Amino acid sequence: MNPYVPPANQLIVELYVRDLRASCEFYQRLGFQLARDDGDFVELQWEDSLLFLEEVPAASPPPSSPVGNIRIMVPNVDDYWSLAQELGAQVLRPLEDRYYGLRDFTIVGPDGLGLRFATRLSDIRKS
Repeated sequence: MNPYVPPANQLIVELYVRDLRASCEFYQRLGFQLARDDGDFVELQWEDSLLFLEEVPAASPPPSSPVGNIRIMVPNVDDYWSLAQELGAQVLRPLEDRYYGLRDFTIVGPDGLGLRFATRLSDIRKS
């Protein structure tokens, strides 16, 4: 079976945000690249993956805790932990080695989305 669209375009998270500029700045400081800006809608990119943000000023405030997260695989999770600390991001789960083979942490973005940065433990042990 041939894919309908390229795999990187099949499942994309789109967030409704109340302050597009503040949200966009937060994600860009973490390493997302601005791929498209239409004024009240932006596409952010992480390698081949996309994250859409649409400004909806009347949107409800984010929930008190995220209902899910996006996992972002990086080769240097400790560096991202330091960056998250520098940004003052709300920590949901601190940096730890996990039983499932990842060293990871989860922070909460300004719109209530969890962001889990992770590195494979096997890659850390090789260093």
